[in-house]
Order: sequence, then C-alpha cells, then structure tokens
Amino acid sequence: MTALQRARCHVKAHPLALDVALAAAVLVCMLGASFLDPHGQHGQHGARWTARTPDPLSLVLMVLAAAALVLRRRAPMKVLAVTGVASVVESVTADPRAPVAMSAVIALYTVASTTDRPTTWRVGLLTMTVLTGSAMLAGPLPWYAQENLGIFAWTGMAATAGDAVRSRRAFVDAIRERAERAERTRDEEARRRVAEERLRIARDLHDVVAHHIALVNVQAGVAAHVMDKRPDQAKEALAHVREASRSALNELRATVGLLRQSGDPEAPTEPAPGLHRLDELVGTFHSAGLQVEVARADQGTTLPAAIDLAGYRVIQEALTNVQKHAGLEAKAEVSVVRVGPNIEITVLDNGPGTDTGPEEGGGHGLLGMRERVTAVGGSCTAGPRYGGGFRVHAILPVKSSSRAAEGAATPV
Repeated sequence: MTALQRARCHVKAHPLALDVALAAAVLVCMLGASFLDPHGQHGQHGARWTARTPDPLSLVLMVLAAAALVLRRRAPMKVLAVTGVASVVESVTADPRAPVAMSAVIALYTVASTTDRPTTWRVGLLTMTVLTGSAMLAGPLPWYAQENLGIFAWTGMAATAGDAVRSRRAFVDAIRERAERAERTRDEEARRRVAEERLRIARDLHDVVAHHIALVNVQAGVAAHVMDKRPDQAKEALAHVREASRSALNELRATVGLLRQSGDPEAPTEPAPGLHRLDELVGTFHSAGLQVEVARADQGTTLPAAIDLAGYRVIQEALTNVQKHAGLEAKAEVSVVRVGPNIEITVLDNGPGTDTGPEEGGGHGLLGMRERVTAVGGSCTAGPRYGGGFRVHAILPVKSSSRAAEGAATPV
C-alpha cells in the first residue's frame, strides 16, 4: 500500500479530523485575505497589495463560520445556513470587507455532494441569489465590483462541483454493489443450474425406462406363472421381455446420446474402469508429458463398483485439470489411502492454483466431481494450496450406504 493510499484510508477512518483541518485551513485563508487590501494605492507599476486591519465583527464572523464547518458532515444544511448568514452580515456591515463567503462556498459544496440534484439546484440558486444580491445591493462596494461577481462565480462552481462528486460517488457505489451481488449469487446460480440439469436428466431417464421396466416386470411374472403348464405362452412372454428390454436399452442409449456433447467419444464397450486401472490411467498422462507420482496404501480393499468408479473418475478429472491449467512444468502427486471405513484420495499439483469452476468459464469438472462423490455418500473438496498449486481431496466410503444406493438407483 502506497503512502497516498494509507493517507486515504486514514482520512476515511477519521472524517472529523479532516473537517477540523479543513476548517482551520479555511480560517487561515480568510484571515490572510482579510489583512490584505487589493485596492491599495497605485504606483508606477499599477495596483499593489497593502496591509489593512479588519473590523472586530469580521474577525468574529470568520471564526464563527470556520467553527461551523467542523460539523458540515453531520448537519450540512444548518452549517450552510450559519455560514450564509455570517456572509450576508459581513458583506452588508463590514468595511473593509473580509472573505467570510469562503466558508459558505465550502458549506454549499458539502450540501451538493450529500443531497440529491433537485435539492442542489434549489439550495444552490437560493444561496447564490442571497449572497450575491446582498453583496451587490447593500454592500459598501459598487454592485459591479469584482468581489461581488466572484461570490456569484464561486457559489455556482461549488454547487456544480458538489453535484459532480455526488454523481461519481453514486456511480462507483452502484458498480461496487453490482459486483458484490454478483459475487454472492455466483455460487447459488451454479448450484441452481446443476440442480436443474440433474432434475432434467432424471425426468428423461424416468420417462425412457419406466414404461419398459414395468412391462418387463409384468411379462416376467406371466412367464413364471405359466412356465410349467403352458411353456409356449411362457416363451412368448419371455420374448416380450426381451423385446421390451431391448427397446429400453435403445431409448436409454438415445437419451444419453442427447446429453453428450458433440466432441465426446463414443461409449466404451469394456467394463467400467476402477482404481485397479490407476496405473494405466497414469501411464496415459505420462505419455502426454505430465509427471505423476502415485502412492497407494489400500491393498486388499474391495470397493463397490459405484465407489470404485467414482474414485477413478475423481483422479481422472483432477489430473486432466492439472494438464490443462497447471502449465508445462507442472507435477502431480496422487495418493490412495485406506483410513478406517473410508478410502481417501488426494491429488496435488504445483501449478498456479487457480480454481476454474463453471462460474469462471472453466467447465463443470469440479462440480461434476463433487456431485459424483456425494452421490455415493462421500465428500470432496478442491481449492488452491497454501504456497501455490491445487489440491483435490475426496473421501469415499468403503461400503456404499443404503441411502446413497437408493438415491443412485432412483432417478426421481
């Protein structure tokens, strides 16, 4: 943080101290200007500045107006009224005149920067009219004097500058509020999209297989009932079972094909992979140029098919993210450890450690990973590591719970 930024933070934290300093500076300027006379005697080089002594009333009005500026943030209208009255009294009675109107200019700027535009217009025009009119009509100087025209110009600029500052502050606050709102709703929007997609897929799968599974169940019951007495009818029922199951598989394949993206590979014909094929998976990344070290302490552990597949997919997705986002010199470490009733999978890398979730345009890999692990009753966390890099940690139960099994088997 630079010295200027520290000063701004200090000023924002202590606004009263800033107002006191501003009031003191205005008082010094008013006192200095009141002891100088721009209308001194003319010499051979033109007008010259001479010293003068202000009236005691002018000194009192200057001190009173400067003291009122200390409260300009708490009561801007009242401060403007006090400084305006002091300026009118000084411009009507004082000779020589002192620049008490400087405090009214500061007060008018404060009102314009803290209120709305209609109020600024009304108060600004009223202040400009009263101060300029009293100085021109009742003051000791001619109405066209430079000091009178200066009051008109300074009050107008104060109102304009305050309104511009207020507009800019409102614009910056609106941008900051939208950014904070987007930050708050980003995760909620991502979760909502995932939930909607899961519900849509579940409805599609239910519509595809529900009718055919019901038909298979009925025909299988018929076949079992007439198997001994009427084998021909039982064969016919089994033929219906076969046809219904084939139709269900075809429609299920078509539905899943709609969910696939255009660049996805065709569905494999071999059995679903598991952690027993981890060395083969790591070999494919070695061939692609990624350095991967594997440590395993899960010997003798037999996992259910769903949990075995979930662990394999977690490692596959994590290593894919390392290869995509961690850079050319990245290294990855994979550990699979049996800890009590769970299998813990950890994937570490030494890349930049940036989270490329779907809300940042990096795809649905991390969300899909969490959803897959949660579906089998486990938990998954992913995030940057302290000191650089990224960490994916998944905890999978060795035995699938009945609730997770029911949730995975029942789409709706």
